Amino acid sequence: MTKRQKFVISSLLLSCGFLLMQFFAIGLRYQVISGLTFMTLVFAVWALRDGLGRNATLLGLVLPTFFTAGVGLFYFLLPASVLSAIPVLVLYAIGIYALFLTSNIYTVATLRTIALLRAAHAVGFLLTLLTAFLLFDTIFSLKLNFGFNSLGTALIAFPMLLQGFWSIDLEHKLGKDVLYSALGGAVVVGELAMILSFWPITVPVASLTLTTVLYVVLGLGQAKLQQRFFARTIREYFLVGAVVLLTMFATARWAG
Repeated sequence: MTKRQKFVISSLLLSCGFLLMQFFAIGLRYQVISGLTFMTLVFAVWALRDGLGRNATLLGLVLPTFFTAGVGLFYFLLPASVLSAIPVLVLYAIGIYALFLTSNIYTVATLRTIALLRAAHAVGFLLTLLTAFLLFDTIFSLKLNFGFNSLGTALIAFPMLLQGFWSIDLEHKLGKDVLYSALGGAVVVGELAMILSFWPITVPVASLTLTTVLYVVLGLGQAKLQQRFFARTIREYFLVGAVVLLTMFATARWAG
């Protein structure tokens, strides 16, 4: 069986799992999502095992697994209807297949040069941000205290940043620059999440703000690893961050 066939089979079975998920009781939603997330990890290992080893290539499993968790948790925040289920199901099916392909390109690129690596970087970057937004939105929707928001977002950001930086480095052993950049970025995201917990903004705005910070951190970190850390690049990323920050201030619902 070819890798592409494995990707198609895995994507279809996981999509069917999403379709069946709506028939379970609401009280079992977290157990069902956990089970589907675990199955994503199993399918990813099965489909990518030729390129995986007991080294940094295991980071290729991060995005598919987190994507399933993010879409699954976000799905339960939506109204229960066919109109909401179909777009989510289509988004998930396309996204998980794209992530299997992307992760495969990363693992293959650790051994030899591959022409599709640039496209994989673009897809991986976009789906990293989408996954982060869905997970951040879920955390803030739980309406818990600032400590949970801070710790939860940092724990989500760290492996996603680690994977994002490693996708540029693509070494079998994690370099210090990759590890420290991911750790520092996760701390920044966690600290901002703590601040936003006290800010009078809606959950989507808070999630979008955190995702934008992740965008800036990931983009600048990847540019540095690619040795493209130019003044123009820095300005472009910080301009996006500034626009979102101003939007956050404008949408804040201050009392009085």
